[in-house]
Amino acid sequence: MSLSIDHVTKRFGQFNAVSDLTIQVPKGEMFGMLGANGAGKTTTFRMMLGLLEPSEGKITWDQKKIDYSRTSIIGYLPEERGLYPKLTVREQLLYLGRLKGMKKAEIISSMKDWLEKFKVPEYETKKIEELSKGNQQKIQFIAAVLHRPELIILDEPFSGLDPLNVDLLKKAVNELKNEGATIVFSSHRMEHVEELCEHLCIMHKGSPVVHGKLKEIKQDFGKKNVVIRADYSLDFLKDQPGVTKYESNPNGARIQVEGMEIAKTLFALITEKGFVERFEVEEPSLHDIFVEKVGTTYE
Repeated sequence: MSLSIDHVTKRFGQFNAVSDLTIQVPKGEMFGMLGANGAGKTTTFRMMLGLLEPSEGKITWDQKKIDYSRTSIIGYLPEERGLYPKLTVREQLLYLGRLKGMKKAEIISSMKDWLEKFKVPEYETKKIEELSKGNQQKIQFIAAVLHRPELIILDEPFSGLDPLNVDLLKKAVNELKNEGATIVFSSHRMEHVEELCEHLCIMHKGSPVVHGKLKEIKQDFGKKNVVIRADYSLDFLKDQPGVTKYESNPNGARIQVEGMEIAKTLFALITEKGFVERFEVEEPSLHDIFVEKVGTTYE
C-alpha cells in the first residue's frame, strides 16, 4: 500500500494552487510537507482527502481513488481546529467515531486508551470550551486517530503546544507509525520534520522545489556548517573564498561554507593562529536548505 500523487495540478480560475506535483509515500513512512503560507500544502491535503478534485493528475491510496466511501481508512487533523465547544470530550468522540463506522464500545475503549496516553483521563466529561488550547489540540488529534486509520494527514499538529505536550504528541505519532500507519504532516517547526521524517517535499508557490530522502537532500545541498570555538577573533575568516555565511558569537563563530575542502582550509588557517577549543563540521539544517531554495525563512 502506498499514497501516490501523480502529476497533480489544482487550478482555481487562472490561479495554480498546485502545479505538477508527483510524490510517492510508501506504507509505514512518515512524510514531511514544508512550505510557507500559500505554498499549496493544505490544498494538496484536501485533494488527498477527496474534498477537492485535482484539475489534472490523480491521487490514489493502494492504487484506488480516495473518495467518501473510503473515509474510514483516513484520519485528518486540520490546521483550523473544528471541535464543538458545548459538547463533552466523550460526546464529541462518540459522534466522530460513529461517523467513521465505529461501534460505541470500540470508541469508548479507544478514547480511554488515548486519554490515558495523554495523561488527561479526567477530561472525558469536560466540555471542549473548558479546555486550554493545547488540550483541545490533544482531543482534536485523538479524534483524527481514534479509528486507527491506515493513512493519517496532520496539518500543523504541533502548533500551540508547549514542549511537554509536543513530546507526548511526537511519541503518539511514532507509535502509530510503528503500528504500520502512513503519516503525512506539515509543520512550521523544521526540527520536528528533521527528527521524524525520512522523506519530505518542500513546496513553493504550488510547485515542489525539493523532494526526496532527507539524508540525500542534505548531501546534495553541498554546503556545510562549521562551528568553531577559539579564544581569539575569527572575523578574518569572514572574507575567505567559499564562506557563504558568517555569524560570530562570544565564544567563536558559526560559518557556512561551500564544502568540505573549504572547511579544511579554514581549519589550517585557524590552527596557525593559536589554540582551537572546538572545530566541528555539521550537515546543513533543513532551515538552511529551505532558505536557499525558497528565498525566505519559514516562520
